[in-house]
Amino acid sequence: MRLRQHGLSIAFGVIFALALIGQSIAGLFEFNEEQLSHGAAPVSYGAFITSSAFVVDVAENWQSEFLQFFLFIFATIWLVQKGSPESKKPGEEGPGTDEEQLVGRHARPDSPKWAKSTGWRHTLYSNSLLIVMGVIFLLSWLTQSIAGVVVFNAEQVDHGQAVISWGEYLLEADFWNRTLQNWQSEFLAVGCMIAFSIYLRQRGSSESKPVGAPHAETSVTG
Repeated sequence: MRLRQHGLSIAFGVIFALALIGQSIAGLFEFNEEQLSHGAAPVSYGAFITSSAFVVDVAENWQSEFLQFFLFIFATIWLVQKGSPESKKPGEEGPGTDEEQLVGRHARPDSPKWAKSTGWRHTLYSNSLLIVMGVIFLLSWLTQSIAGVVVFNAEQVDHGQAVISWGEYLLEADFWNRTLQNWQSEFLAVGCMIAFSIYLRQRGSSESKPVGAPHAETSVTG
């Protein structure tokens, strides 16, 4: 029963692990094909998954995903979309009152400890989801840039060109191509989810309005 209560997290954790393993195996074959085509020796699985070539591909996807959620969480504080279950109702923009948020003297007996506190603990916990998403995004983006410059410089050496510094790489088209090709797809996906959920339904999903709910009804789930 306990596993069933956490089924959503477990299912996506397993899917994530399988996809990452699949990516690493496919990536290893592709990497070794390139190695052989350049007259270099193939590498082992362990060497590949600790290489910058693998890390940069993983990190560039992670940073875009966490940026997507960081911006979506922040945007839904202040922006609304009439008819979307992904939005608050028009007129409810903003962080809400202490009573609505069940904090301070309005906290319930079973509320988290820091929700009952005041001062910096209250402020930190009130914004903890946004902070964590933002920190993971920045760390992933930093990892992408560090691994990316290693991969970029390896290609530079292969072509008899000069290597560059990390700071110079941040201005390179390669870095921004890797970054923006992921960002645009994430923003498109979020925008489509917001807009499609106004008119389309999925019975039983918390991401959809009830099947019979009017298109204009906002902030309801089925």
